[in-house]
Amino acid sequence: MGQIITFGEVLMRISPRGNKKFIQSNIVEFYFGGTELNVGISISNFGGDVRHISAVSDDSIGETALAYIRKFGVDTSSISLSKRPLGVYFLEVGAVIRPSMISYNRSHSAFSEIEPSKVNWENALENGEWVHWTGITPALSQGAFDTLKEGLKLARKKGLAVSADPTYRSNLWKYGQDPKEALRELLHFSTIFIGGVNEINEVLGTDFGYENDDFIEASKQLMAAFPTIEKVFDKIRTSLNSSWHKIRARMWNGNDFRETEDLDITHVVDRIGTGDAFAAGLIYGLQKYDDYKAMEFASAACALKHTYEGDVNLATVKEVSNILGGNITGRLLR
Repeated sequence: MGQIITFGEVLMRISPRGNKKFIQSNIVEFYFGGTELNVGISISNFGGDVRHISAVSDDSIGETALAYIRKFGVDTSSISLSKRPLGVYFLEVGAVIRPSMISYNRSHSAFSEIEPSKVNWENALENGEWVHWTGITPALSQGAFDTLKEGLKLARKKGLAVSADPTYRSNLWKYGQDPKEALRELLHFSTIFIGGVNEINEVLGTDFGYENDDFIEASKQLMAAFPTIEKVFDKIRTSLNSSWHKIRARMWNGNDFRETEDLDITHVVDRIGTGDAFAAGLIYGLQKYDDYKAMEFASAACALKHTYEGDVNLATVKEVSNILGGNITGRLLR
């Protein structure tokens, strides 16, 4: 595997312990994460070579964040320092019928001032094989959009694979850019689409339903609109309540439709970062296996992430492979 490059904000997550609300507790826990960083660390845990590009605060919190990222073997040489504070989000973890709640404090963060002049993409992509982006980063600021676009253009010029997870969060797009047009522009530089009919409908302005036939037709129209996209992978979540979810996946690679079986998660330990775990498993899997096995690996990695506290999936290839091999009893290993 060549180097995987991820680009996005590093965030600190602050939560009361357990399933408490903030008003119930004066004791909190913190974790570091961020959508693209979560993907990068997970791939590094699988044995991949990963570089993360970002900006963190030039203080003790930023130093701690860098130490955390390096602990997992991720290259931080393309992370710059800023006088602005690290972005923060606050999470109350729900339970059963009570949903989790998130509040962000990232408007004037270190990453919010990122711009093309602060990233040397030529150096960053020197050993690259794959670039991964999500719809979170271009939603944050004009500078983040411009910087990402510059990197993706160079990545495609160099022949790198580019995976896109065009997550749309309406409350983040506040700087005047049209979300649909921005995402469409970036998708012209992408080769793998990680998303389902919701994301496709948002980009194309269509209204496809959720049945498999709709997914196939939506994928075909997406590929027609963006000829560089070769494959579409969709993670499907069924939420019975906040604590019990089912995960499966489906794909269209231009020729074949395939779908995995449901994986039952009867007790969700941590919901955050599970989509990132799927993306990481898929990126790793596509470099090791065929499309279907890669999707199975991604689905199992996603399911396992629900069992780890924090934003990052700590699963190894062996642990994911055990799930794929049918070992889902959770029996003690000696």
